[in-house]
Amino acid sequence: MRGKSQNKLRLFVQAAFCALSNGYVLGFSRKEIFEGATKYICAPGLNCYSCPAAVFSCPIGSLQAVLSSRDYKISLYVIGLLTVFGVFLGRAVCGFLCPFGLLQDLLFKIPFAKKIRRLPKDGALRYLRFFILGVFVILLPLFVVDITGLGEPWFCKWICPAGTLEGGIPLVLLNSAMRGAAGFIFRWKIVILALTLLLSVVIYRPFCRYVCPLGAIYGVFNKISFYRFKVDEEKCTKCGACQKTCKLDIPVWRNPNSADCIRCGECKAICPHSAISVGI
Repeated sequence: MRGKSQNKLRLFVQAAFCALSNGYVLGFSRKEIFEGATKYICAPGLNCYSCPAAVFSCPIGSLQAVLSSRDYKISLYVIGLLTVFGVFLGRAVCGFLCPFGLLQDLLFKIPFAKKIRRLPKDGALRYLRFFILGVFVILLPLFVVDITGLGEPWFCKWICPAGTLEGGIPLVLLNSAMRGAAGFIFRWKIVILALTLLLSVVIYRPFCRYVCPLGAIYGVFNKISFYRFKVDEEKCTKCGACQKTCKLDIPVWRNPNSADCIRCGECKAICPHSAISVGI
């Protein structure tokens, strides 16, 4: 019962924040990207700047825009925001405030013959998001530049399925000129998006688990964030109920503030001894 209430509360917060961060519905009818003052603000979660409904910017996209520019090579604003979100919430941002995380949660609810707890080589694959953060988000935009000194947003351009879903597809559908210009890169990203969506039906949050560079950043803060989980060693019997209910297969009884934990709270709700607490 507690688990169901927790899930409903989290779903409500996710849906409310998704509506808030993508509230410019006129963008679709006007076939335009919102460019109001709030676009200077980064959302805490992954949310594509190019989505016609988006009213905030994406922190990963904003970071790449600065790294790939001629005039600036570091954004204290974006780094500062990510640090503030990370220090206060850790990966609770992923669990509660990310629209693409919400989509994956909903897809996982679709019935399937056999759900998968983890992919083969799961432990090694979880480091992939750190590789993508270091190479595609930071190093390539920073050092691979054209003759004018401009780089490219490599992660947004070649990988990000959220950008394809929220920005690429709507813009191509709404703009005939863009439909004609859509080429190999767009088709490549459609493949990545389709694979991500299909995997999300079978395995819980594959993009968050293995690919998302934003999740990699927030995960680093999990062990030091103000909002954190705690296991009462006197109450805990190491029964493993928390790990069994955790869709990310985290041994919460041993590592309650794992870099993979999105703070969904299901482990706390299921613990038969009330050994897991959440607080500041």
